[in-house]
Amino acid sequence: MVSQTEEKRPSIKVMKNGPYLVKNLKNFRNSKGEFIETKPIMALCRCGKSENKPFCDGAHEKIGFSGEKEENRVPDEVKDYKGKKITVHDNRGVCAHAEFCIKGSSSVFKKGKKPWIDPDAADPEEIEKIIKSCPSGALSYSRDGVLYRDYPRPPEIIVCKDSFYKVVGNIELEDPDGSVPQSKEHYTLCRCGASKNKPFCDGTHWKIKFKDEKN
Repeated sequence: MVSQTEEKRPSIKVMKNGPYLVKNLKNFRNSKGEFIETKPIMALCRCGKSENKPFCDGAHEKIGFSGEKEENRVPDEVKDYKGKKITVHDNRGVCAHAEFCIKGSSSVFKKGKKPWIDPDAADPEEIEKIIKSCPSGALSYSRDGVLYRDYPRPPEIIVCKDSFYKVVGNIELEDPDGSVPQSKEHYTLCRCGASKNKPFCDGTHWKIKFKDEKN
């Protein structure tokens, strides 16, 4: 028997070639920090063409939207960068390219260089803070053999400026193709419709210059 508390837990169901069906969400904000009114069940646009963003208006049917992953996407693979006091784990396959890591410390996270992560270039505490700002779950870390990947936060979805849906707080994701987030506590969902790794964001919104003036 399912308890009332479990029934009211927020969830996201990825509809086949359609919107995200969000249930029981209480905290929903736009990029300005303004709260968006929620309903027990909401359909959020993921094709990028809705005239009523962030909500679906059926545009996916008109354009023949496909939610399939593409074969030439970045491989879903975790690489370890071991330092003296901290090990950084990175999965380029789910990276949304928000670049909070590079902006946080260009000496640790070196764009365009190999290896691109130097875990000894800053204090472990500084690296921890930067990794916790990663919205996609691509980055995590280990210290003294303990993996740190999920962080306790209340369930929330944020419509980020001209980019992805930022999901935090262990909101369950149900995908018909079996896609599972790298971190079940936080991940980024594509809303421009062009990611090669749907339903997750892969940063393609920057390339296609996706715009959402309202949110």
